[in-house]
Amino acid sequence: MRTLILSQEGKPLAGLRSNLVKNGFDCAVASFDEKLAGLLSRHSPDILLVEAGAPDSGAWTLIPGLKRESSLPLIVLVAGEIPENVTSCVEVDDFVTSPYNAGELSARIQRLVKKSQRAGGELIKSENMVIDLTNCEVTVGGKAVELTFKEYELLKLLAANKGRVYTREDLLNKIWGYEYFGGDRTVDVHVRRLRSKIEGPTDTFIETVRNIGYRFKKGT
Repeated sequence: MRTLILSQEGKPLAGLRSNLVKNGFDCAVASFDEKLAGLLSRHSPDILLVEAGAPDSGAWTLIPGLKRESSLPLIVLVAGEIPENVTSCVEVDDFVTSPYNAGELSARIQRLVKKSQRAGGELIKSENMVIDLTNCEVTVGGKAVELTFKEYELLKLLAANKGRVYTREDLLNKIWGYEYFGGDRTVDVHVRRLRSKIEGPTDTFIETVRNIGYRFKKGT
């Protein structure tokens, strides 16, 4: 289970991280100054832990944006006084106060991640991309991506089978049907358009397998 701790002023929180690792978590610590999209791409966390500090801490104003951009469960690490409105903050899934008890925090993390996974049974997630199979919606970095029906079906097939190589003929048969008489170029055109919509300088999802076809990047 992968956790990402966002701390104020780059504080290492070494003790907490060490205890979470001992409890079986893959735990990374980063500063609020780093861009979340890059952190999500690099660490692929299952949950965010946000060190928010006192009620007047600027970290509290960042929480809504973090939740929108990541759609991940979010636990606030309250280092100071607990704000009166913390229980009504819809972006906060849970909170703990310092001194942090690693055992208690581990239990809360596991509960929230399992709850999120059950609720997201109709989702395909890869780094900062989420494919909502129920509503046929795709978001990258929290932003909706408008896809045509064929682009969506192509992405869904590849993403649901990460690492599997599909020939152009395979994709033509599965997406367009056996009775489609278009050539291989149809697949290349749709993949190119799909990439232009979901990929960027730091995001690569679909890989070209030379002289064969395409696959969704394995391990994302």
